Amino acid sequence: MAYQSIDGVQYEKELLELAKKHTTGRGEGRLSKDEVAELFASAQDGPGVTDTEKRTLQYIRENFPFTDAAQRDFDEAFSKL
Repeated sequence: MAYQSIDGVQYEKELLELAKKHTTGRGEGRLSKDEVAELFASAQDGPGVTDTEKRTLQYIRENFPFTDAAQRDFDEAFSKL
């Protein structure tokens, strides 16, 4: 697992890159419901979601734009971790 440090805090690089990919380039520039599902699938790729993955998901929630429906899906999925 690769990491990226932002302001001295370590995050999972793969999740950050996935969020960036979905919010730049073509498209509306906001994370959709399908893209949120993809983020959580990526975070749950091992035996469980690590603290670093949870911290990264929280960073994404606070720093990336979402559609309204994606925000609801994200918050619901995150509350179950």
